[in-house]
Amino acid sequence: MIIQDQWKLQYFNSGEKRALEVAHPDFIDHFWMTAKVPGDVHSTLLEKGLIEDPFFGHNDQKCRWVEEKEWWYRTEFFYHDSIDSEERVELTFEGLDTFATIYVNGLEVGSTENMLVEHTFDITRVIQMGRNVIAVKFDPVWLVTKEKQQISWSGFARERAWTRKAQMNYGWDWGPRLLTAGIWKPVRVEKKQSVKLDSVFATTSAIEEKKAIIDVEVNLDRTRFGRGKEVSVEVQVRDEGETFTQQAVMSDTQSILTIEVPEPKLWWTHDLGEPFLYDLEVKITDSEQELDRYSQKLGIRTIKLEQEDENGNKLFCFKLNGVRLFAKGTNWIPVHSFIGAAHDDRYKKLIQLSKESHMNMLRVWGGGIYEKDVFYQECDRQGLLVWQDFMFACALYPDYNQNFMKNVEDEIVKAVKRLRPYSCITLWCGNNENDWLWEVEVSSGRIDDPFWGETIYHDLIPSILEKMDPSRFYWPSSPFGGNDHDSEEEGDRHNWQVWHGNIEPRKFGDVPGQDYSVEGVSFKNYKKDFTKFSSEFGMHASSNRYTLERNIPEGQFYWKSDEMSYRNKDYHHQKGILLMEGYTGIPQDIEEYMNFSMLTQAEGLKCGIEHYRRNKPNTSGALVWQLNDCWPGTSWSMIDYDLLPKASYYYAQKGFFHPLLATLDHDVGEPLKFWFVNDTLEPVEDEIVIEVQTFTGEVVWKEKVPFTCGANESQFVVEYTEAEVLGGASASEVVVRLSSGSGTFPENIYYLRDHKDLALPEVSLSVELNQAEQTITISTDQHARFVKIDIPSDQLIYSEQFFDLLPGEQKVIHVRHLEGHEVSLNKVRVGCLNGKAILIDE
Repeated sequence: MIIQDQWKLQYFNSGEKRALEVAHPDFIDHFWMTAKVPGDVHSTLLEKGLIEDPFFGHNDQKCRWVEEKEWWYRTEFFYHDSIDSEERVELTFEGLDTFATIYVNGLEVGSTENMLVEHTFDITRVIQMGRNVIAVKFDPVWLVTKEKQQISWSGFARERAWTRKAQMNYGWDWGPRLLTAGIWKPVRVEKKQSVKLDSVFATTSAIEEKKAIIDVEVNLDRTRFGRGKEVSVEVQVRDEGETFTQQAVMSDTQSILTIEVPEPKLWWTHDLGEPFLYDLEVKITDSEQELDRYSQKLGIRTIKLEQEDENGNKLFCFKLNGVRLFAKGTNWIPVHSFIGAAHDDRYKKLIQLSKESHMNMLRVWGGGIYEKDVFYQECDRQGLLVWQDFMFACALYPDYNQNFMKNVEDEIVKAVKRLRPYSCITLWCGNNENDWLWEVEVSSGRIDDPFWGETIYHDLIPSILEKMDPSRFYWPSSPFGGNDHDSEEEGDRHNWQVWHGNIEPRKFGDVPGQDYSVEGVSFKNYKKDFTKFSSEFGMHASSNRYTLERNIPEGQFYWKSDEMSYRNKDYHHQKGILLMEGYTGIPQDIEEYMNFSMLTQAEGLKCGIEHYRRNKPNTSGALVWQLNDCWPGTSWSMIDYDLLPKASYYYAQKGFFHPLLATLDHDVGEPLKFWFVNDTLEPVEDEIVIEVQTFTGEVVWKEKVPFTCGANESQFVVEYTEAEVLGGASASEVVVRLSSGSGTFPENIYYLRDHKDLALPEVSLSVELNQAEQTITISTDQHARFVKIDIPSDQLIYSEQFFDLLPGEQKVIHVRHLEGHEVSLNKVRVGCLNGKAILIDE
């Protein structure tokens, strides 16, 4: 029974009301507001008009009072099932945010202090036939943390390290402080037998030439009535046409049943094959009845982390079904500041967009949540791997406190038990940046504390995983490894030389430094990085016009306004200016800011990712910080809050994440080095057509270079000097276009000088709209740089966007909405960096 209707919500000052009074079944709650469950307090207040939209302007400051109050939820449900002596009734909250006390029919049945995992209460003795009342009290966080020791290092908020809730709720450098409370996941009441399924964990123990061997671990939960009772367990693995079955009799709490699947269909990432999923079902019965049943999707696959190659060289390379892959993807943050109110469709759309841009891995970052089931289900279904952090980020955590550690242990066990069945889970990681940044903080002299939290990542978590999931690799932290935890020599790395200006390399004990200069933060520094796996790197870009305009008060939508500045939560705003100064020049107005920041991010990520991919397999992964936004701000995201991709997303889709990549490595005055990267499992034989033409369309040099690139390889092809390819033309007046002789791989475009140094002509664009076909046709007289389409709507996807258009070319752009409905082309703005925008207002 799902308990989601008739919930009511009210607040009091802390201590204003006696808890037993409010929890009593006869307490008068007639005048309380209605509330959606799952949901949260802020979303309810916003829906009722009791707070202004916290994402608009500075309104998040207006609702800070919400975190100070004591919040109560109440509902009633009716129960009429009989309860036998060997049966029990359980009340399960899949998510309570955070310090909650639960009452059933006025009786306190338990309390919680962890938002991140589910909580189950046996209510067999308190449930009544007929009407029942559930009341849940949420204490404000400050009430719990006010007497706790102040943690010396805890980014963005000192008190957060004591609370097991989404750490980003306290504010981060890409989102505001919005300290949520509420019932953020489903609630259910279930009748269970004396023996029930506690968990099921299926692993692929071997893939042989003509069969796969699946071990299915079945764990039972037995009450005093079920101890020693024999039950039958049946496990089935099914595809469309066949069923494979194994049975056993259990009198204990655990059994492992082995099933052989002949001619197995393997689960692959979408770029290497089909992410095929079998149906796994487990049921337990006694001589009289079925006691419990469990089902899931199952991918047959093996996943290993290779840390040394056959010659003893360091690697950090994932092998899926024995095949090395280059991990291409992003870091995933919570999809919304109000996680409980976020719809499943938002998850499905973001993962679909990830797949469409050729990503094959997402990293669930450690300052958010163990994601909702829909996230992992979609990654399983769509074929994306998941790097899973545990929820510890950028702080010391009080592992010296026994109560805290008991809470954490319960969390880890529950999180692993819930997530381990998903085929997409690739690696467990202990924390985000704690090992690295603690050592940096100590070396800088800013703190002298012990490494509080170390026992969590280096003792507690690995000991739990050794028992619960030895099938996957555990990595203590990210980044980790080498003579500095952020070393390029081994393990994974977070490259924050670009953007943050970190001075690299350094070693343990070295005083860290930062270089806030054009050269210090430049994305060209990516090409100095020969990391084994780049698990975080990136730079800011503006959100799209629609997203910004609808969240900024009237009169404030201009460059350097206070409201525009408030969109940027990274308080060193000069870093973005320095990046643009080095590549595009400093913007002079809001239009230039949107364009320059997006172009710099797109070209910067292109520079870094193509470098990393050329270096495969020495470098075996590139995970951009970050995919998505939780609110409409300026951040490192590739897709903004309104699900409008930025320029970098389209660069990835048409270029730097494509499995077949023709790429140019070039520095000013140096030779042009052409490479081909093949991430597929088939060799490629083709020719790279290299064409250099002026911005007016004159071809000054052209060459067709045949090449062969083996399966899953990076191959140097050829090099030429600048003088050879320029044919007497100026390097600031030409574009280099790489294309396929046979149409095998997509076109790629390069410039031999930074954007600010290009002599781009003033161009005139021509635009035609076709409402019926949902197309926009664009042509140009001369070279058009960074053509951009603006339509005032969210969730729009273009077949091409933020592209360059060569003289005489015409592109037909298809527009679609993620909801599938027709897009109005009544108001379309089309512009480019070197031409006036055309506004069509029909």
